[in-house]
Amino acid sequence: MDKFQYLRQLEQRLQTRQLDRRQFMRGVLATGMTVTAATMLADRVEAATPKRGGQLAAGIGHGSTTEKLDPGQISAGFLIPLSLGMNGFLTVIDANSTVQPSIAQSWEASPDASIWTFELRDGVEFHNGRSVTAEDVIASINYHRGEGTTSTGAPLLAGVKDLRADGPSTVVFELEGGNADFPAILSDYRFAILPAEGDSIDWQSGIGCGSYQLKDFQPGVSADLVRHGNHWNDAAGYVDEWKLFVLLDATTRIAALTAGTVDVADKIDPKTAKFITRNPAINLHSVAGTQHYSFPMLTNAAPFDDNNVRQAIKWGIDRQELVDKILLGYGEVGNDHPIGSGQRYFNSELEQKSFDPDKAKFYLKQAGLSSLDVELSSSDAAFAGAVDAATLISNSQAKCGINVSVKREPNDGYWSEVWTKKPWCASYWAGRPVEDLMFSLAFQSGVAWNESFWSHETFDKILVEARAELDTNKRREMYGELQDIVANQGGVAIPMFASYVFGTRPTVGTPEKFGSNLDLDGSSFMERWWKAD
Repeated sequence: MDKFQYLRQLEQRLQTRQLDRRQFMRGVLATGMTVTAATMLADRVEAATPKRGGQLAAGIGHGSTTEKLDPGQISAGFLIPLSLGMNGFLTVIDANSTVQPSIAQSWEASPDASIWTFELRDGVEFHNGRSVTAEDVIASINYHRGEGTTSTGAPLLAGVKDLRADGPSTVVFELEGGNADFPAILSDYRFAILPAEGDSIDWQSGIGCGSYQLKDFQPGVSADLVRHGNHWNDAAGYVDEWKLFVLLDATTRIAALTAGTVDVADKIDPKTAKFITRNPAINLHSVAGTQHYSFPMLTNAAPFDDNNVRQAIKWGIDRQELVDKILLGYGEVGNDHPIGSGQRYFNSELEQKSFDPDKAKFYLKQAGLSSLDVELSSSDAAFAGAVDAATLISNSQAKCGINVSVKREPNDGYWSEVWTKKPWCASYWAGRPVEDLMFSLAFQSGVAWNESFWSHETFDKILVEARAELDTNKRREMYGELQDIVANQGGVAIPMFASYVFGTRPTVGTPEKFGSNLDLDGSSFMERWWKAD
């Protein structure tokens, strides 16, 4: 064992309390490290060691009074962490965007990845004390399947042909075709395992089997959760009580964080980030990931039913200006598809769009137009700086013969009254760690969250084929083609990928690495963070 491996072993033993600080220091000093360096290392390790107890509060920049606990309707920044905190799932995504066991302790697939067998963990209890069984798993998954379902997660399970129990702790999924990413799908925040009730599930009571039990829920206002004492996983849910507050206004969130009213605040506006770093009472975090800001155009209505118009608008966006002035460096340019540059099958060979008035005018001419008048709806409810971004887009489009009138929409009701309702608007996506999940969720024909109502037969065909393909090189080629189709024929302009920027007070202990698949540590902050001394 080399020195580095030995030190890592010491760190892990200190974090798991197999060693006390004195024993740790003795072991480190034996490697020849100075007392000062050993002390600093011990301080760092102890600071990253989770502790139990206390109360923390988070200010979340999303939420609506129309929200409910129905797992099939869960979306965005307030309900997602709430669901992940109070519910259990067959699988979870860790900080490395890797699928890990959870309620399912293990799984195996048939050679063609069309039959998946999951073994359930012993000792998993709902908050009312009842044990979780295969019956609960089947009822919970079936809630999102079938003709009568209203779940937005239904498209992700469309390939499930049969679902059955093989004893009290074994569940077998039979798929219509192979799916190499199927375990990752079951980690989706909508596929919570809830108590079976008749032919359905009980979601109304708020009883789950996660780290936290729901004590109070006021839609669009707040949620109060207390630690579930009989949760199976000792390495999750360290805080005794979490309070979540809906704080839609970015200034209000910062003020609450500064005053100590909340210990955590998400969606920090990059324009205020530099001022926050001057405050010793706030720790600013920036995590690059799959989050992207989009501007969907409804392809089922003129003028956006013409791809030439959509292409003209895409080439008329100054992407670098948006990254520089809206993200202030906390991100990178996008290329009108939802796959981030750090993902497995990112198409690095695809031509990167840049601001090109000549190309914009060319596509406008192809549409039979010499100029175009359109309206762009925006609100900072979409993302911090969305209204400013719309104004910059308007300015650059004017150089291309496209006159964009920016309409500032109210924050309240934006997602129910503007998104997917107005012809062109601002939006955002957290993205997904697996390419198939993102494409199936938001670009496949007919799915509930296809925000531009775009439909493309070839795209749908390749998507299904790529899902079943087990050869890595072939999958890369297929997902590369899907990115090309979306970028150059799709209905959504995606000009920038934004880092997750959030703030915490010294009262919050956090791990060294954050999950990047969703905001606030993969939206699993309640399970992974702790109350610091």
